[in-house]
Amino acid sequence: MADIGASWADREGHRAWLRAEGRRLLDHYRSARVPAGFATLGNDGTMVDHTAKAIITARMVHCYSLAAIMGVPGATPLADHGIDALLDGPLRDAEHGGWFADSSGSSRKQAYLHAFVALAGASAAIADRPRGQELMRAATDVIDDHFWIAGEEVLQPSFAVDWSDPEAYRGANCCMHGTEACLALADATGEDRWLDRALSMARRFGHDIPAAHDDRLPEHFDAEWTLLPDYGSEHPADDTRPYGLTPGHFAEWGGLLVKVEAALLARGRPVPDWLLRQAVVLLDKAMEQGWSPDGKPGMVYTVGWSGEISVPVRAYWVQAETANTALMLHRRTGKVRFEETYRLAWDYIAATLIDREAGGWRHEVDADGQPSRVVYPNREDLYHDFQATVTPLIPVSASVAGGLLK
Repeated sequence: MADIGASWADREGHRAWLRAEGRRLLDHYRSARVPAGFATLGNDGTMVDHTAKAIITARMVHCYSLAAIMGVPGATPLADHGIDALLDGPLRDAEHGGWFADSSGSSRKQAYLHAFVALAGASAAIADRPRGQELMRAATDVIDDHFWIAGEEVLQPSFAVDWSDPEAYRGANCCMHGTEACLALADATGEDRWLDRALSMARRFGHDIPAAHDDRLPEHFDAEWTLLPDYGSEHPADDTRPYGLTPGHFAEWGGLLVKVEAALLARGRPVPDWLLRQAVVLLDKAMEQGWSPDGKPGMVYTVGWSGEISVPVRAYWVQAETANTALMLHRRTGKVRFEETYRLAWDYIAATLIDREAGGWRHEVDADGQPSRVVYPNREDLYHDFQATVTPLIPVSASVAGGLLK
């Protein structure tokens, strides 16, 4: 393998480019602010729906808290606006506790959403925002009281508004973001129980399930952990529970395993050897099954059980998380192939996803790199893309906010 020189992430020119791209994203999404939180932007960067969304608001709090730590002017008022909205506004259920999907107050209570509220609270607390600790405590109380299944060491995916009717389903996606939230909570609180929870979810979804499925990661199970291979087949392009296999999630889980390893090392705790090994396996499988299976660049959204393409669009977050994990594995192992994957992903992002006219990133493109609207018809927030600009600037760390303080 040819010598490709110093890692891009160690070159000041690349780091300056990432900082500039991150500032551009932060500026673009300022216009998503509405009185009750943050709302949805369209592909032209203008507001398409003024209804505040809890998932968008939580992700904005997280990102603008990171920007506050970085010293970006104007970030703290936006972070604080989102914190106030989550604590005091119609997104929060004043009667039963927890958060609604939006200010209409009619949705089920989703673990996926509450994981992001917890992440927002942890990042805001690390950023020393005035009500960051309050938001973090509110979110962790809900997770402890309702979502954490102690006997299974995972998150219960959803409930009715009044916390009745627990969903007879177990899924990888809410636990993936739950793992990320637990790592941030471990950094924010210093409590080992959050790291223990992250490790437990990482073991199940990063090790045990792939070991039983040819190193691939099925995502949908019933309440007894029986695989549901046809789950989502009627709506294969669902944005959180798609049919089949999601190679981008293989990559994202791989990155989480590296982060769990970093958290254990930082605390002087024993480190299972499967963490690094499985992180490599998952990224390799993501590239094998997801990158350019149709001969065109980029990682596809989903594939079927025989490796056939299911949804061929290239989603923005898939490419971003591939870059993040490749970067961390290069730093962890020194292997050139991970640096090559990092460059490959960023070259694709720069060529097809960065919208230099309307701002932000295109949330998806088709196989030919043209804008499409199959999975993501709008641009809701900067969570994946902004984090991708920050991750190379910090050491491999349990959380992005914690890493920014090192």
